[in-house]
Parts: sequence; C-alpha cells; structure tokens
Amino acid sequence: MSEHHYLGPQGIIAKKKKYIMPCLAHFYRNPRQIVKGSMQYLYDSEGQRYLDCYAGVSVMNCGHCNPEITQKVTEQVTTLQHVCNIYLTENFVNLAEKLAEVTPGDLQKSFFCSTGSEATEGALLLAEIYTGNSEIIALRQGLHGRTKLGMSITGLQMWRTDPNPVGGIHFAPNPYCYRCPLNKKPDTCDLACANAIEDLIKTATSGHPGAFIAEPIQANAGCVVPPKGYFNRVQEICHHYGTLLITDEVQTGFGRTGKMFAIENWGVTPDIMAMAKALGNGAPISAFIAPAKIADTYTRPGASTLGGNPVSSTAGLAVLDYIEEHHLMENAYARGKQLRAGLRELARKHPIIGDVRGLGLMDGAEFVHADGSPAPEELDNVLEALLDRGFIVGKNGAARNVLAFQPPLIITEENINEVLNALDDVLTAQKL
Repeated sequence: MSEHHYLGPQGIIAKKKKYIMPCLAHFYRNPRQIVKGSMQYLYDSEGQRYLDCYAGVSVMNCGHCNPEITQKVTEQVTTLQHVCNIYLTENFVNLAEKLAEVTPGDLQKSFFCSTGSEATEGALLLAEIYTGNSEIIALRQGLHGRTKLGMSITGLQMWRTDPNPVGGIHFAPNPYCYRCPLNKKPDTCDLACANAIEDLIKTATSGHPGAFIAEPIQANAGCVVPPKGYFNRVQEICHHYGTLLITDEVQTGFGRTGKMFAIENWGVTPDIMAMAKALGNGAPISAFIAPAKIADTYTRPGASTLGGNPVSSTAGLAVLDYIEEHHLMENAYARGKQLRAGLRELARKHPIIGDVRGLGLMDGAEFVHADGSPAPEELDNVLEALLDRGFIVGKNGAARNVLAFQPPLIITEENINEVLNALDDVLTAQKL
C-alpha cells in the first residue's frame, strides 16, 4: 500500500474543511487515513497495522471485512439490493423472526430502519402511541441520537446541539457509582438513583409518563455500569406508574457484554428495545422491538425506505449466525474479565487510573488527577502514544477522560495482553 494511491490525512482534512459541515470533528492530533480492515486489525495509507480496540464505536463486533459475513452480503448485493419494504422480500421477515428468538422475554415484533437515532425515535413513538402520553424520563449523561427528539433526551451537554430542545422530558440521576450524583456510597445507598425516578414521576409529570429510556451501560458517559438491582427497581417503578421501560442497546447489544443484550445481565425484559450498530457489522441497519400487545397498537402507516433492505437484512442474519457459531458472547465475557483484571493491576501501579469498570468487552478506565478531578489532557496524550504503537482505543465520559475499550468480540487473549503491555509502557514513559 503505497502513499501515492491515497489522498492521505492532510488531503482528507483539507477536503473535509471545504465540503463537510464543521460539526464533524476527528480523533487524534496526528490522524491517519484508514484504508483497510481485516477482523480485529485496521491498516492506514502508510501500511501501518493497528489493533482496533474500539470497533468503530461498538459496530464491528464480528470483525472488519469478516469473510463469512462479507460473502453472504456480496451474494445478496449482486442479486437484489432494494425494492422498499412495502414490497415482499424474505430476508427482513426472517431477521425479525430471529430477533424475536434472541431477544429476552416476549419481545416479538420489529420495525426496521437504518440508524440508531431512528430506532430510539421509533421506540419512543411506539411508547407514546401505546400509553397515550408523550412525557419521557431519561438519564443524565445518556446519549440517544442525533434527531430532534434523540438530542433532547440526551443528557450530555456536548451532544445537546439543538438550541430549542423538545419539552416534556425529565432527567433522573444516572447510576454512576464512582461519581455518585447523589453523593451516596454503593453499599448504603439503597439504589437512591433508581428511587429518584419515582420522585420525578410524582412531582414533575402527569403521574404516568409514557416512557423511561436508558442505555443498560451508559457508553458516552464513560462505560457507566449500574449497580446490581438498579434495573430491577427501575422496572418495578415503571410498571407501577404505567410507564414503558425502553432500553437503548445500540452500543451494548449483540454479544458485547457477554450476553446477547446487556439488559439480560440483570434478568430484566424491557417493554421496548432499540438496537443498531453491531446488527449490521458495518451495514446500516437498526430496529426497535416490542411484545405483540404493544407493537400491535402501531397501525397507522409507517415505513422506512431503506429499513430492512435485502442487503442489510442479510448482514443481520449473518451476524447473528456468526455470534452463535463462533461463541462470541463467551469470548466477550472471558476477554472482558481478562482486560478489567489487567486494567486494575495497572491502576495499582499508575495513579492516573481512578476507576475501572465494565461488562464483557465494554470497559472503561477513568483518568483522574490526584484530587480525583478528571484528567482529559493526560488521556489524550496516552491515546496519541498508543496510536503510534499500533493501538486504536476510544475515549468517552462527560469530561472526555475515560479510556474506552469496545473492541471486536473476536479479539484474542494475546491481543488483550498486547494492549495492556503497551498501555503500561506508555503510562510509565509519561510518568502517570
């Protein structure tokens, strides 16, 4: 791969500046042009190989250009690409059937679209249709999309771009034990963050809001994992007030946490579930799914031009087959356990790491100063050094100070050791 075939990073940045809206930033002070992917690896225009520890933000769960999936998609591309789902094709109903099988409880009927934003928007619409109420409770520091409503239910200031957010939305404290918004301790809090939802319903709503929406693990908040029992309590509260529980599994779904869907880690079945990203392994597809009694209230015309098109549906079917046949949930569980153990070992050695948390292969290491305040600049320096060493790792958190690991679920034990060793070397070199 010689450089002259490609625009190169500076050429892309120049065109981006001229032709792309400035809201779209890019990672890294010294960015690379990515030109090729192969399972857990990416390659740049200079031929440098990188271990991908972010999977395109939880998309490439089955790996880049996975041959088994790509072959099926290629066959479909050369046969039938699109007719719109108001005509009869087979793949999307087969995928809907499969989703009914792999989702928890009585979730059964799906609506297909193309992006996570559409899926969360559609889930909230369905909740409003079913309950007759448009009030929504969301979590602080949650992120649910780029549409008007998706932005309005997002509880992270940097993503709330809309100068006039939708009304009728209330935010509950998020279950962030490391920085508890209620200044409680996990062993004595009695799930005060969950109980705060009931207070909100009683004081700030009509008394029966239509929906409560949350990510089972808050991704952009910094891989925030709720305490045990949190979602069980939330579900009790929702059911008591006739409010539908919606889980946004856009980043957490399809094996990432060691279960097919993250909410299953707590034995809870939501009333509606939204999903996207990893379902297509790079193909644009999303869906929201509900039990028949809820789904069957959505009777007025609704379609999505490219939703569940033959190619994306083929990808979805291939992804579900691959996750099961290659035991990706089991690998995600084992490799996540290995990764968190290694990160905790590093935290004992390097004081910059204040907290390590996660489930399966959705893990965060929070960078903090000695006084516990966020350390985003130090994290950026570490990310640059890791890139130079051939490792792409993500960052998130309200203060952008959380090192985020969301790699392809095919990552190996050796790969995890490689990135842990590189991180140790970088932290040591930077005296962190």
